[in-house]
Amino acid sequence: MTNKKEIISGIIIIGNEILSGRTQDTNTSTISKWLNSLGIKVQEVRAIPDVEKIIVDTVNELRKKYNYIFTTGGIGPTHDDITASSISKAFNLKYGPHEEAMSLLEKYYKPGEFNEGRQKMAWMPENAKLILNPTSGAPGFNVENVFSLPGVPSILKSMLGGLTNSIVGGEPIKSLTIS
Repeated sequence: MTNKKEIISGIIIIGNEILSGRTQDTNTSTISKWLNSLGIKVQEVRAIPDVEKIIVDTVNELRKKYNYIFTTGGIGPTHDDITASSISKAFNLKYGPHEEAMSLLEKYYKPGEFNEGRQKMAWMPENAKLILNPTSGAPGFNVENVFSLPGVPSILKSMLGGLTNSIVGGEPIKSLTIS
């Protein structure tokens, strides 16, 4: 028997709407099942508020502890979407318009529809790699071992397939429920 190195991950659910109970978190289950199929064990899940210092501290703590970190929420067009700028701070990277993301979104929207709010979805850490979004156009991104995904469950789910080649797993983790 060869002993393969265990690949472990953490999930950070970002959003006041989750903590208040207004929105139910289904992303943890979606991401965990997907990671298990790749042989990556989820060791920890944290739900945190839209507060820059908490996002920066949590990302910095968990990215040192796990092979992969997945964040959900906070990369959209609204004023409380501060995940991308917070991750930039966590990595000490410049935050601004991402050329490739701007170009993608310009093509996605009809002329005149790519307003300031929508342009905000193309702002991310300098040199971030894009995670393509087949559902609503706005990409997620990754920096080193941190992958930032949207909070909307259907959009998040549609983006996971595009990540499969960016992530190295182990033996698939199978689970069985007996009732």
